[in-house]
Amino acid sequence: MTQHVLDVCKAGISAWQQAFNSQNAQGCAEQYAEGTVMVAKPFGTFEGREQIQAFWQNLMDQGFNDVQYSETEWQPEGEDGYILTSKWTMNKAFGVVHKEHWKIQPDGKARLVYDEFEAQGER
Repeated sequence: MTQHVLDVCKAGISAWQQAFNSQNAQGCAEQYAEGTVMVAKPFGTFEGREQIQAFWQNLMDQGFNDVQYSETEWQPEGEDGYILTSKWTMNKAFGVVHKEHWKIQPDGKARLVYDEFEAQGER
């Protein structure tokens, strides 16, 4: 794995975090590849950018913001991607990222091809 692939994947999570923290659900959804499955425990499973965008918009509408990651680990996956695992906190909740698979797409940007995370409590 090259440092370049990791840097592109890190740019992807950074873009997602910036979009979320500026309350831009469409910007969040754009960090997912078409047809991506997102497993958001305990909320359910969402497939494709439209459903994923609606999920993030709903959270934002409830006042969730200011996501921060901690104890983030990156594991190489294939030639063109990485798996991220992490803890996360928001202003009103906390939890873990079980598996975010970031993969470089034909346009050269990394996007999520799989996302599984869990909200474990309220703050």
